[in-house]
Amino acid sequence: LLSTYVDLLPSFVKEDGKIHAHFVQTGAGTGRFSCEDPNLQNLPVKSELGKRIRDAFVASPSHTLLSCDYAQIDLRAAAILSKDPHLVEIFEKGIDVHTGTAARVFGVEESEVTSDMRRKAKAINFGILYGMGVTALKEGMGVERKEAQEFYDQYKATFVRLMEYLEEVKAYAWKHGHTVTLLGREREVPLLKSPLPFLRAQGERIAINAPIQGTSADILKLSMLDADEYIQKNKLEDKVFLLLQIHDELVFEIEGSVAEKVGNDLVKVLENVLKKRNFSELPLVVSKSLGESLGSL
Repeated sequence: LLSTYVDLLPSFVKEDGKIHAHFVQTGAGTGRFSCEDPNLQNLPVKSELGKRIRDAFVASPSHTLLSCDYAQIDLRAAAILSKDPHLVEIFEKGIDVHTGTAARVFGVEESEVTSDMRRKAKAINFGILYGMGVTALKEGMGVERKEAQEFYDQYKATFVRLMEYLEEVKAYAWKHGHTVTLLGREREVPLLKSPLPFLRAQGERIAINAPIQGTSADILKLSMLDADEYIQKNKLEDKVFLLLQIHDELVFEIEGSVAEKVGNDLVKVLENVLKKRNFSELPLVVSKSLGESLGSL
């Protein structure tokens, strides 16, 4: 914390008392922006001391910060791309995705899902998107291999279309050497051509994940375009500023007098980026929070 943030960040402060980082469109394989000089996407969140560093990033006088954060965006992207009926149903009904997954895999009602069931479902929900096998699932769930294998088999038997889709993505990548997102953006996977088996396996995992994370990245870029369109259409250029994109979250600075209304409007704008373009009817969910500092969001 001391060397990476406390000692370093003040050296980036410009004459206006602010830090102006650089965002790089081609900086991440997924298609998301990367951030450098300094990297403000990687501010610490977990410890109390880390939160104090985030508290140093404050809104300008008479302004407030707004965070708009997409919920479960990668899993929603997986549902959109695969059209798996169970996964689609979970999101359409607004059920917590890990609870909904646990209910279907364990064969119980959502109300009967325990915290332990949900934890196991969460481990496989995210792991499956990264091409995780039984060994990695065993570690993630903290269970014996036999239980992990049974859970994995049950998941595959439940989310049949999702598993078929992931295999189709892998086969497409082997044939064409690249993957494609929902919006048609390609990503090359050169590791598939490696003579080394462990690198080819890594290439397969990248191929499985790339369309999903890439679609999430596309959604974030569309959201920035639509937020800018909203700001200009409503002549708010001197009152609303997009400051940061951090993973699945956009952070704005807004003049206090319009913060509540603009916050509500922006949530609607961001939730409709795919529907507006007829890419998908699956609901996107954005949560918002207002605060005086990054630490309070």
